[in-house]
Amino acid sequence: MPWIFLVAAGLLEIVWAFALKQSDGFTRLVPSAITVVAMLGSIVLLALAMRSLPLGTSYMIWTGIGAVGAFAVGIVMLGEPVTPMRLTAATLIVAGLVMMKLSTTA
Repeated sequence: MPWIFLVAAGLLEIVWAFALKQSDGFTRLVPSAITVVAMLGSIVLLALAMRSLPLGTSYMIWTGIGAVGAFAVGIVMLGEPVTPMRLTAATLIVAGLVMMKLSTTA
């Protein structure tokens, strides 16, 4: 169950990052509200996951899902550039996440 909480927390991190971009510096009400609610949900789920999982693993997986997910959303939904260097960086993050998961026994 802690891994489910952690993945859900990471997915909510993607949601709040996208909503934050759409909020235009908290000047738009609906995206701003989505940002705050998704942030709170993400933190609560992260805290639940951390009851059983190590701090380093939890935090790395959470931020990694958010970083790579926001990167993908930026490309797909916002037309951000896809370059070999950016793709390599995202690939290295994913490799680190896989290695962290494989090294955790919980």
